[in-house]
Amino acid sequence: MNKYDDLKRYLAELGSVAVAFSGGVDSTFLLRAAYDALGDKAIAVTARSCSFPERELNEARAFCEGYGITHFVCDSEELEIDGFAQNPKNRCYLCKSELFEKIWAIARENGVMYVAEGSNVDDDGDYRPGLVAVREQGVKSPLRHVGLCKGEIRRLSRELGLPTWDKQSFACLSSRFPYGETITPERLGMVDRAEQILLDMGLRQVRVRHHGTIARIETDEDGFGALMGREARARVHREFCEIGFTYVSLDLLGYRTGSMNETLA
Repeated sequence: MNKYDDLKRYLAELGSVAVAFSGGVDSTFLLRAAYDALGDKAIAVTARSCSFPERELNEARAFCEGYGITHFVCDSEELEIDGFAQNPKNRCYLCKSELFEKIWAIARENGVMYVAEGSNVDDDGDYRPGLVAVREQGVKSPLRHVGLCKGEIRRLSRELGLPTWDKQSFACLSSRFPYGETITPERLGMVDRAEQILLDMGLRQVRVRHHGTIARIETDEDGFGALMGREARARVHREFCEIGFTYVSLDLLGYRTGSMNETLA
């Protein structure tokens, strides 16, 4: 709670802030802290695109409506960014650069002085080209500033009564493709529908990695158990094939963030 107090003091000193709000664990926690510290001088901006599932956008809207937080939704179609669809190693940088430009524009139009995003100190240990865009555009990272890690954010979120305290981790659907594999709206739709099938079956932490005709499922220990039954395996294979996959595999290492980065030297 001392870190939460530090966070609120830091945000209060900013005077006003536009939070890049995805509705995930970190950005929801950050937005709640900003609202506690600044009231109506804290606004939320969510990007709508084909790599952001509708269910996530609906949850973001519902949260802001529940707290009475001013919420802007901007269109940020990553596939229109030059080079993005080819899925280069700096894909996230290209996306974040364009996104923060749009959030800054909304902030300035509404007299808001700063833009903030929800990365935490655990993000320093992975390949995160998007953080370069954060630095270049002068975006604040309050959770990293006060030294909060993911586990602390979840515990504090629970104490604050946030519905996201135990929400599964999520990253944009473009992260499901190996670097260099072309990203298309159709392929993003395949991944979105495949993950929704698993979520509807009761799995919580899942990724469906797209490898051409192969779907590689990453899940946690509970997910492994849910998929081991004959009927469950048959259903997943049948419904994934209906989506357009030919083969369905289960990654034996299970869910882990940034698994596509494992191929980087």
